[in-house]
Amino acid sequence: MSAVLLCLVIAVSDGDSLKVRCPQRQELRVRIASMDAPELRQAYGQQSRRQLYQWCYRQQAQITVKGTDRYRRTLAEVRCKGQDMATLQVRTGLAWVYTPHAYRYPQLATLQEQARASGIGLWRQKRPLPPWDYRRRSKKF
Repeated sequence: MSAVLLCLVIAVSDGDSLKVRCPQRQELRVRIASMDAPELRQAYGQQSRRQLYQWCYRQQAQITVKGTDRYRRTLAEVRCKGQDMATLQVRTGLAWVYTPHAYRYPQLATLQEQARASGIGLWRQKRPLPPWDYRRRSKKF
């Protein structure tokens, strides 16, 4: 069973990362599981961060812990104002389903296809570049 925490969102780093303060003043860096938002310098990166900020900043978030990533951030499903943030970001074309874990979230793959077909958010671009490819290319220089 996954741990569920109720925490206050105290910062939003980008479209898939935030910092929360949990009971006993414990602060956690949280990475939203299942999706990957554009980097801030990428097309739609700022919009993705802005949307997460509008929904979560200074709000109580339900954090369902799934593990940790290689940067020691807490991987979690995040709900703000009753809304699942991965669902919101993918549905509005402001994030990709994180491919290695897509099989765990088939509903997100469907929402991504709908966003792509509708041409919303990052899907307005002729050739949207997934953030994992953007990061790989950025390291080469």
